Amino acid sequence: MPLKLMYITNQPAVALLAEKYGVDRIWIDLEQLGKEERQRDIDSVKSHHSMEDIAVLSKVLTVSELMVRINPCNPKTEEEIEQAIAFGAQRIMLPMWKSKADADRFLNAIHGRVATTLLLETKEAVACLDEVMENPYLDEIHIGLNDLHLSYGLTFMFELLTNGIVEGLCQKLKARGVPYGFGGVARIGEGMVPSERIMTEHYRLGSTRVILSRSFCNAEEIRDLKKVEKILSENVCKLRAFEKQLEQATDEDFRRNRQVLEEGIARIVSSMEKAKA
Repeated sequence: MPLKLMYITNQPAVALLAEKYGVDRIWIDLEQLGKEERQRDIDSVKSHHSMEDIAVLSKVLTVSELMVRINPCNPKTEEEIEQAIAFGAQRIMLPMWKSKADADRFLNAIHGRVATTLLLETKEAVACLDEVMENPYLDEIHIGLNDLHLSYGLTFMFELLTNGIVEGLCQKLKARGVPYGFGGVARIGEGMVPSERIMTEHYRLGSTRVILSRSFCNAEEIRDLKKVEKILSENVCKLRAFEKQLEQATDEDFRRNRQVLEEGIARIVSSMEKAKA
């Protein structure tokens, strides 16, 4: 079954193009608290979306689900949830939770009114996942590689794919029947770690959703909508075609990919550590 594709944008025209070419979920990103400090040395996406953007996109999208990432738990969490629902969010995501209490507060406040996603990106969240999965309002988990690798003090986010952490989480989630995905993916044929390697690992681990990374189509920099459309139409098509190949992959194919992935990530980590020395 094809992965659910997620794409971050608050631009109505871009969101409609993403929807047109098969992106399953459009993502409004309201997270600001603590993000700049956590990721100040990383070239990551730090968006400046607003609650009003939810209302705009909710009026134009007809197929793609509208997801909203709110801030980590704070004194205004319940207020943020109520506003997001009122503006038209169909799914709400909580980042940077660190305890069962954080997760329960978020899930119970929503109380099944819209779908929920917990973004697992701290080692504390890993430690309490078994308890968190007991909440009946949990709909899915997405494993956020960027902040999670920082939480563990790792050099490179894709180390999480080769040191057993992501694999262990996926096995645990699969056993409990909780849908899950992890990280983001570049265009087929691109990426520091080739996109094909990452996509194959998604299929091996039973992942069912993935983010289209900023490098997949950076609509913040590409202002020409025709160019955005060309990028999305061509590259979502290539990604889906590669998925068709993965549907026929054997255990041996997955084993070989895993070996190449481990070797490639080890080289990247070694290079990054030498550069820092």
